[in-house]
Amino acid sequence: MTTSPSPEILAFGEAMALFVADVPGALEEVADFHRRIAGADTNVAIGLARLGFRVGWLSRVGADSFGRYIRHTLEAESLDCRHLRSDPDHPTGLVFKERAEGGHDPHVEYFRQHSAARQLSVADAEGVDFSALRHLHATGIPPALSASCRELSRHMLTQARNAGASISFDPNLRPGLWSSETEMCQTLNDMAAQADWVLPGLAEGRRLTGLETPHDIAGYYLERGAQAVIIKLGPQGSYYRGHLAGKEESFTVPGFTVNEVVDTVGAGDGFAVGVVSALLEGRSPRQAVRRGNLIGAQAVQVIGDMEGLPHRSRLNELEANLD
Repeated sequence: MTTSPSPEILAFGEAMALFVADVPGALEEVADFHRRIAGADTNVAIGLARLGFRVGWLSRVGADSFGRYIRHTLEAESLDCRHLRSDPDHPTGLVFKERAEGGHDPHVEYFRQHSAARQLSVADAEGVDFSALRHLHATGIPPALSASCRELSRHMLTQARNAGASISFDPNLRPGLWSSETEMCQTLNDMAAQADWVLPGLAEGRRLTGLETPHDIAGYYLERGAQAVIIKLGPQGSYYRGHLAGKEESFTVPGFTVNEVVDTVGAGDGFAVGVVSALLEGRSPRQAVRRGNLIGAQAVQVIGDMEGLPHRSRLNELEANLD
């Protein structure tokens, strides 16, 4: 029986075993890979845990060596895995990633069609103590995986909202996983309407809302119940519009210069770590967006999805150098 306190932050979704090519080139030409883990939701969970928050992870992995590897890796990052189930009937998902060159997005291939994570359902949340929850982080990936994952996503947001926890939502669009554009937009916009802090990229916001400017995209979600919308603008930084400080305000915070972009995968997750952690600490919206930009810039300078996410001592150093 678990005797440790319930997590104050909970994330849920899909974790996969990641194999990153050792050398540039097409995957079919690469013989050697490094093993890591992948998953937008786990990236954020790990990033928040590294900053000292008590973070829980809800998911399924296969009862196989890759599932055990993921569990051990997450536990080594101090994640609470009491809600991580081993599924004896379905395998852990795999993903292979090219070695990126010149700052371009690397080619990625997924093997997840019958994965354990796609079997997630409301039943997997039966043991969650939502009354102990301070914050829930959600993305648009779980609802894209299957109908039962969609139901779980709705359940998680509803229960967290009813319990008074704050909610952050990153759309993390995966159009290829959806049966239609209409279903994707409707489902994710409904989820965003239940969140306090919505964190789309600019292209994602345009696709989901049909609107063009950051101001109008943010307004779309504010009108539906969000307290703040923070839109990622890539190297240009981020745009904020919301009323977290008791009054509505909007502004753009420029991005940080990076000498060499090594791997862009995970940059948006690093941004979410920065924004969410700062807001949970009571920082101002401008400070939160700046931290989001800062951690996002760290994430693109290393190979791997979460390797560039800083621990608290490193973040303190980075922020001290800015002041």
